[in-house]
Amino acid sequence: MSLLKVHQGSSKNNSQMDPMDSLNTTSKIAQKVREDTTNLESEPVDPYYSNNEKAMTSCLNIGDCIKRKSTGGWKSATLLLANQGLATLAFFGVGVNLVLFLTRVIGQDNANAANSVSKWTGTVYLCSLVGAFLSDSYWGRYLTCAIFQLIFVLGLVLLSLSSWLFLIKPEGCGSVETFCTPNSSIGTAMFYMAIYLVAFGYGGHQPTLATFGADQFEETNPKEKSSKAAFFSYFYSALNVGSVFSNTILVYYEDVGNWTLGFWVSTGSAVIALVLFLLGSPGYRYVKPCGNPLARVAQVFVAAARKWNVVPADKNGLYELEGSESAIKGSRKIVHSNEFECLDKAATLTDKNESENGLTNPWRLCTVTQVEEAKCIIRMLPIWLCTIIYSVVFTQMASLFVEQGQAMNAKIVGGFHVPAASMSTFDIFSVLICTGIYCQVLVPITGRLSGNPKGITELQRMGVGLIIGMLAMVAAGVTEIERLKRVTPENHSSSLSIFWQVPQYVLVGASEVFMYVGQLEFFNGQAPDGIKSFGSSLCMASISLGNYVSSLLVNMVMGITARGKSPGWIPDDLNNGHMDRFYFLIAVLTAADFVIYVYCAKWYNCINVEESKMGLENDGQFAEEKALNRV
Repeated sequence: MSLLKVHQGSSKNNSQMDPMDSLNTTSKIAQKVREDTTNLESEPVDPYYSNNEKAMTSCLNIGDCIKRKSTGGWKSATLLLANQGLATLAFFGVGVNLVLFLTRVIGQDNANAANSVSKWTGTVYLCSLVGAFLSDSYWGRYLTCAIFQLIFVLGLVLLSLSSWLFLIKPEGCGSVETFCTPNSSIGTAMFYMAIYLVAFGYGGHQPTLATFGADQFEETNPKEKSSKAAFFSYFYSALNVGSVFSNTILVYYEDVGNWTLGFWVSTGSAVIALVLFLLGSPGYRYVKPCGNPLARVAQVFVAAARKWNVVPADKNGLYELEGSESAIKGSRKIVHSNEFECLDKAATLTDKNESENGLTNPWRLCTVTQVEEAKCIIRMLPIWLCTIIYSVVFTQMASLFVEQGQAMNAKIVGGFHVPAASMSTFDIFSVLICTGIYCQVLVPITGRLSGNPKGITELQRMGVGLIIGMLAMVAAGVTEIERLKRVTPENHSSSLSIFWQVPQYVLVGASEVFMYVGQLEFFNGQAPDGIKSFGSSLCMASISLGNYVSSLLVNMVMGITARGKSPGWIPDDLNNGHMDRFYFLIAVLTAADFVIYVYCAKWYNCINVEESKMGLENDGQFAEEKALNRV
């Protein structure tokens, strides 16, 4: 019987229990805890704990253990995964067919529509940095998620209303056969305001939601540490499960002109996601924000610049707070590293007065942990920059892949027309299948070979993702060559089946399992405690810049190739262009990026967090929880 049940049962009869009996019961529980924890060393199940009795002296608060046992864990994480799936359904209900909405309803040409989608998608993921900053600095994870999800819902409501009242005129327009009449300026303005509210709301809460989910597992508790690592894979899988409905059912209805219905369904899904998130509030584990990280990093550079002529002290002589607590509230201490030693000047004590009224001036003297936080950000940047080209590969699914599919034979048995955007379903199933294969097959095999319980490192995983992404672009280029060979001029289409696109979608999906899940684990794990949401947002910021780079590439390619009588590589009529060359160009850029990435990955040194005392306290909590379950 667990202590939680004993506690609840005693609460019911509290008014009838004699105070002395209550005191005796508590004493017996505490005595039982001490007896059980002194014997935990001998249990072969947990050889990790070598000094449980000593650890217990730092954690004897039974109330804290009850609180830890009743909050967080998979119960709370599952709610967040459901929230992620429903929010993703709503988001992709808008995003996956946006390029077709822009061409059929708004009236843009192919190149401009592809650029508009790239810019919008880039804005979605760029907003992740805003959400991460507010989460780490001021609002905390929970409040940030709640506010941005509310903005997301408002954007979807406005989009549904603008489409219903102004844009879908005549009713039922926007299909393959019927384009809409020119829109009013009010309707167009409402549309753009709506989709950018959607971008701000969805992008702002995504990295924070991932970090908030990871917060539900205690990293220093071995039982929960493995669950925390698995959470990121499930989080990305939930994203893909949520998009299955929007990439199949919603895409079909939107493709035949039922845009307003599709947008209202997305709105309903987002509302349910928000309600589920709020319902889980009592059971979440909350981490307080650690203050403005921009100010802390700026203090390091300013303090180092002020001591430009000072020789950095030996690492043992650098300034750090005594004891286990860090100067950054809620953050563990970080062990000194030898890179970027010029920044160590910020933590070097000098003869000059470094304090005012007995308090250290952080703009003149920083702690080692604060300096190392700045170093961690600098170390992660080259790795992050190398992921941007991969995001160029990824963003083609929402733009050029869809336009390519539109110019192919999409009819199957019975005359059923396959919407081009629904082909991304193969990407989704590829992600789900490859995630299962990776976790259940590759991790055990590579783990035995390498001795790493994760199988391969996050950096190796991301490198594999780059290679597979390059192969996806080659496959897309080959498909385009075959499509052009089978063009029928009379109907401006190709007789090549749209299912030739399956390999490129499957390869992109497989690459996501390695690249994006690897990014989530890497940046969240390597980010110091005070900037965890920022670490998660780097993955989305990479997608953002990838979209902007893709838009820039399209403009550059069209500017160079569309000269004179040449229509360019990506003209309005793709049958007159050479989109295959654009795909091969991206493949070459990805190969070059991989070479640079390998160099950066070899140079990278992982963060080293000081675990000694804090780890002992958490070991004690875990040991106590085991004992409490026996009472």
